[in-house]
Amino acid sequence: MIPFLDLKSINNRYRSQLLEAVAKVIDSGSYIKGREVEEFEREFAAYCGTKRAVGVANGLDALRLILRAYIEQGVMNEGDEIIVPANTYIATILAVTENRLVPVLVEPALGTFNIDIDRIEEKLTNRTKAILIVHLYGRIAYAPRLKNLAQKHGLKIIEDAAQSHGAAFEGKRSGSLGDAAGFSFYPGKNLGALGDAGAVTTNDAQLAELVSALGNYGSREKYCNLYKGLNSRLDELQAAVLRVKLPYLDEENERRREIARVYLDGIRNPLIYLPQWNRGTSHVWHLFIVRCAKRDRLAAHLKEEGIGTLIHYPIPPHQQKAYAEWNANSYPVTEEIHQTVLSLPLDISMDDEDVARIVEACNRFQF
Repeated sequence: MIPFLDLKSINNRYRSQLLEAVAKVIDSGSYIKGREVEEFEREFAAYCGTKRAVGVANGLDALRLILRAYIEQGVMNEGDEIIVPANTYIATILAVTENRLVPVLVEPALGTFNIDIDRIEEKLTNRTKAILIVHLYGRIAYAPRLKNLAQKHGLKIIEDAAQSHGAAFEGKRSGSLGDAAGFSFYPGKNLGALGDAGAVTTNDAQLAELVSALGNYGSREKYCNLYKGLNSRLDELQAAVLRVKLPYLDEENERRREIARVYLDGIRNPLIYLPQWNRGTSHVWHLFIVRCAKRDRLAAHLKEEGIGTLIHYPIPPHQQKAYAEWNANSYPVTEEIHQTVLSLPLDISMDDEDVARIVEACNRFQF
């Protein structure tokens, strides 16, 4: 059986280094806001090409804290609007509504799954304060015309970079393309911890300090609380794990691209629609998503062939019970995506035989 994702095999690659790093933290006696977090923040900022990185508890909190910091700065106020892609994972939406801001959903482009930049301007109002782009499945959503649009209307660009560690646009990495970015290091990510973890990257030193304070009970100095903050801190153990893995990220992303090339060149079944790719560094293939009108039949066929798959994501945000007020709304492109997508296995533990077997199984699929 080829599993959809084999985290045990992936982490076994670094087993001795991980055990050494964890033992070092245990022996240090420092478990919260210590040297490992400080060093990871420095190293990850350097990797992304930003002045600052702030470790937080998870990817959702990274976005929540960015928006909260902008509210504290007076850049945004409750009730202001944030542009978001309609087909994103619900965490992006939750970060907006948790801050009592208003998500304005914009349809994606079917070929890339990312927000359709040409549809954004028609959604803008005098309450719009930011465009929250999502580099979905590992593909960069940024473009120069997005920057021009943001500058024209005085908007912040916030990156949801939860799935795009290492992806780049014209030499600039994900996390450095907008005003601030939120990362997740959930175990299955391209750069994954051994539990929940996240980070905010930015070139805005004041914003970084505010995010750090807000995630530390609203405090810069112990027992002195400047804001009504929350507890959202990257712990020392996870930071140590991420420091072990970060140096391997570019190499592993290239392996992901190699697998994607084989899929794109080898899958020739007209019943399966493949994603678009310019074959540069703008995509790090966190997920390899295909579309099929008979998605469930394809998944069942691959299961019979001993191949695991997943659906990212079966229900779009506007059809979730949590946002019942949107349930009557229609987003046809988003709905088509959520009804037809299927994720094929793609991880660095796969060998060439696994990849070839998946290609052959896809080509054998019939309705």
